[in-house]
Amino acid sequence: MNFGRLRRLLFLGTLTFSLLAAERAGAEETRPSFFNSTETISTNLKPFNKWTDAVARFSKEQAEKIKGDCKSTKLNKCHYKEWMEFLESLKDKDEMTRVNEVNRVMNKAAYIIDKANWGVEDYWATPNEFLERFGDCEDYAIAKYISLKHLGFKAEQMRVVAVKDLNLKVGHAVLVVYLNSRIYLLDNQIKQVVEANSVYHYSPVYSINENNWWRHNPLTK
Repeated sequence: MNFGRLRRLLFLGTLTFSLLAAERAGAEETRPSFFNSTETISTNLKPFNKWTDAVARFSKEQAEKIKGDCKSTKLNKCHYKEWMEFLESLKDKDEMTRVNEVNRVMNKAAYIIDKANWGVEDYWATPNEFLERFGDCEDYAIAKYISLKHLGFKAEQMRVVAVKDLNLKVGHAVLVVYLNSRIYLLDNQIKQVVEANSVYHYSPVYSINENNWWRHNPLTK
């Protein structure tokens, strides 16, 4: 059993109650959403300190790269340069190619649970930390989010989504991207980028970007 994912599922259940209060502090109308759910938007990001801290740490890290070569096991300016060169190579490509390539490259990283990697149950890594030490599902999603943002995608086009995997009975995190009137799923468990409406085994709990978060509930018939 993957205890890291089981803990994440239990955490999602606990988090649901705290999110209800945050939702009331700035919620708007409910509307249909992806993964057969409804969503209610809120601007109150205070409950999501792991997400906001990861974004803030990444901004700070850009000014703190140390010199080193690419053979080092520690992230340095050389590794960061390789990442930037990869992203720069995509800037002349169409948006769908950018999405596919970012997903393909980031999915090559090894999956490592937070307890083994960081000594804590739940840690949201920056892309720099992910490139150095790899990570678990939300770390893939964050690295893809920041990569696509560097490639010109706007925050409102993307969301990191915390879901319940109905097949495996575990918590999971993915990235969704809104592009050309479609919603695409970037998932470290699925090799290819697919349309979100083709996936039926995820039940979203919340989704988030830098500006807003959305509380999800199953769509009632």
